[in-house]
Amino acid sequence: MKWITTLLLALVSTIVSAQNKGKITGKIVDGNSKAAIDYATVSIYQQGSEKPSGGTITDDKGNFILDRLADGQYRVVVNFIGYQSYTAGPFNIKQNTVNVGSISLQPSSKQLGAVTVTAKIPVIENKIDKMVYNAANDITSQGGVALDILKKVPQVSVDIDGNVELQGIASVRFLINGKPSTMFGSSLADVLASLPASQIKSIEVITSPGAKYDAQGLGGIINIILKDNKVRGINGNINFSAGTRMNNGSANLNVRNANFGISAFFSGNAQVNTRTLNINNRTSTDALGRSTRLVQDGYSNFKRGGYESGINFDWSLSKIDNITGSVGYDYFNNQNVGATAQSLQTSGLADVLSQRNSLSKFNAHSYDWSLDYKHKFKTDGQELEVLYNSSFGKNNSAYSQSQVYNGQANPFSASSSNNPGTDKETNISIDYTQPLSKEITFETGAKTVLQDINSTAAVIAYDPNSTVYAFDPNQSYSLKYNRKIYAGYISLGFTAFDFFDIKAGGRLEHTDTHIDFPGTVIPSYNTWVPTAVISHKINTSSTIKISYTKRVERAEYREINPFINLSDPYNITTGNPLLKPEIGNVFELGYNKSLEAGGNLYVALFSRHNSNDVKTYTNFYSEYRVGDSVYRNVSVTNRQNIGTEQNTGVSISSSVPFSKKLNLRTNTTVTDKYIVNKVYGGPSVNAVVVRANVNLTYQLSNTFVAEAFGNYNSPMKNIQGRTPMFLTYNFAIRKQFMNKKASVGFTTANPFAKYVNQLTTVTQAATTNGQTYNSYNLRRVPYQSFGLSFSWRFGKLDFKKEKESDNTVKPIDN
Repeated sequence: MKWITTLLLALVSTIVSAQNKGKITGKIVDGNSKAAIDYATVSIYQQGSEKPSGGTITDDKGNFILDRLADGQYRVVVNFIGYQSYTAGPFNIKQNTVNVGSISLQPSSKQLGAVTVTAKIPVIENKIDKMVYNAANDITSQGGVALDILKKVPQVSVDIDGNVELQGIASVRFLINGKPSTMFGSSLADVLASLPASQIKSIEVITSPGAKYDAQGLGGIINIILKDNKVRGINGNINFSAGTRMNNGSANLNVRNANFGISAFFSGNAQVNTRTLNINNRTSTDALGRSTRLVQDGYSNFKRGGYESGINFDWSLSKIDNITGSVGYDYFNNQNVGATAQSLQTSGLADVLSQRNSLSKFNAHSYDWSLDYKHKFKTDGQELEVLYNSSFGKNNSAYSQSQVYNGQANPFSASSSNNPGTDKETNISIDYTQPLSKEITFETGAKTVLQDINSTAAVIAYDPNSTVYAFDPNQSYSLKYNRKIYAGYISLGFTAFDFFDIKAGGRLEHTDTHIDFPGTVIPSYNTWVPTAVISHKINTSSTIKISYTKRVERAEYREINPFINLSDPYNITTGNPLLKPEIGNVFELGYNKSLEAGGNLYVALFSRHNSNDVKTYTNFYSEYRVGDSVYRNVSVTNRQNIGTEQNTGVSISSSVPFSKKLNLRTNTTVTDKYIVNKVYGGPSVNAVVVRANVNLTYQLSNTFVAEAFGNYNSPMKNIQGRTPMFLTYNFAIRKQFMNKKASVGFTTANPFAKYVNQLTTVTQAATTNGQTYNSYNLRRVPYQSFGLSFSWRFGKLDFKKEKESDNTVKPIDN
């Protein structure tokens, strides 16, 4: 692709032409607990000037870097809400590096009453290893759910059914507060559609994870950070929203005093009953040339709900020892009730007309608990961390269906099944960081992941001859799945030639899997995962980086569960216990530019090659046996390893403040996909896919804001036909009052169209069994909605009187 080559050369040229200049580094910590302070504002002033010449914010470890500084004298000013301002300097810069060490901020000496705390943090932040979307600052999304926020996150796309892709890859590792949870393995769409946006502080996107991270997730990692509050005092917030499609609410309470803090939250969501219209038209031909046409015209009434709750604590035992812990509980459920008119037309035979009624249900309970211990040594940056995290999920899938010929009283086919299961996962890790010098940092660690899955299915089948429902042992089954992963890693971060910042490492993972299912054996295997990120800060506002990593995608519970869903006996879905891990190699070249007034531009060129590529695949059978039952003219859909996939493309995200009132954010990804089907002998597929959205915000007044948001996904050719395009749009307004402690909002989605039409085609060429298959399915998804939301923040910040101290750092001799 010539345009990629041109841009690559331009970026490399920018690096070569950059000049070597000086920099100032340091770390910001709490003066009492010595805990790192993230998001503190660090501004730099040239000596004698009252206007800052640049600045940055601290990362999650309190570190900051001010580089690409011209020769001269500078002073550094640090600010963070609830602390006294800190001034350091002046420092003499002559193409050298000045490390100011740890700067201790002292709490403000004022006694504050009920106040509103507002941190002016950009909505989008680009860091060396991740992109951060500060959802708490996106006030018009607060009445929605996690999926509504994810649509706005750079490099992320969400389709009409809530399926998430990162740089065009659907295999994404989801974390909550940096930790895994079994709830994501059971039903990802339900979790993301049930988690209120008001509960989310930020979303981190990591497309090229370092060696410290698990290798799981081909597309990378999406880490959802829930709200907390590290400011001392008692405070919290309450949020409610009600609408024509969705209702949700959340409550948070935070209590912190001295070295101990505790927070609790509860949130819930309910999607009201909505009716989706379906038309399916399918034509098949067997090896003898006989054709069959099935037409299904019906509807399904769908609803879902869920709630989450948890308690977290943070305890600083001393200035160098800290313990954090959490306990959480989550519940999700959905239900789909449908009725379908069916017409089966077979060569030379009269049409067969029938009616199908179906019901399918799913629910999941998940318990999570964790304990994290950190110890800091005397050497700045030297740290030991031990983390224990465990999650236990109980899931249940069930269906029932019956088919009746028109004019008949009794069904000719019926069945039901109940599929309970459990999913337990335990993670134990130890990580150690050792600065070898001011410019070199060494990291190492080890981790164990233990996962156990148990699943059973009891099938009740109907005998039309005896009109009796009875347990069918030939269709029922039990499954035990045990997976152990042992991993270790090393990583080295350093500065080369005072020009490049490099972080490189390697991770070795050993996977041992045992499965108790007929005819299934999974051998153990090792995965070596190299990672590297090379970045260069061109100036105080521009950074370029190039990265490489290897990723692996191991099948989740919902993909391997062999439960056969017969709620539609003509269109059967099931899991695949034989799925092999998918391997991906990821290259990325990125350029980040900070614009004035908090704006940002990020351009990424990426290339991803996946082997053992996993795709959803549909096969057609004239006869398909399940136990001792035979189903005729059926399609069977599951996930399979089909071959290889190459994705090459560009992702562009930007936030442009045209004025103090008007802000434009855009997110566009263009991907060239090349898929090779090595299993079924189908043709290779080449397709260009576009994912784009635009978010326009206008500040009508200091307390009144309006927003418009549009989201577009282009259609895509795949290995079996074509997936549809879709276009959605939202409008929102929000008014703040009570000194910005409370707000009300109005949100609408697709107000001018009740349905979003989704036309999907599936084609299967003649295979070894001689079957051909063509179908199209039209779904009319009800997406139009109108809703109101309310939010209230409360609290009292209490800062004890501290001893007067000198808040000026003395100059360091250079």
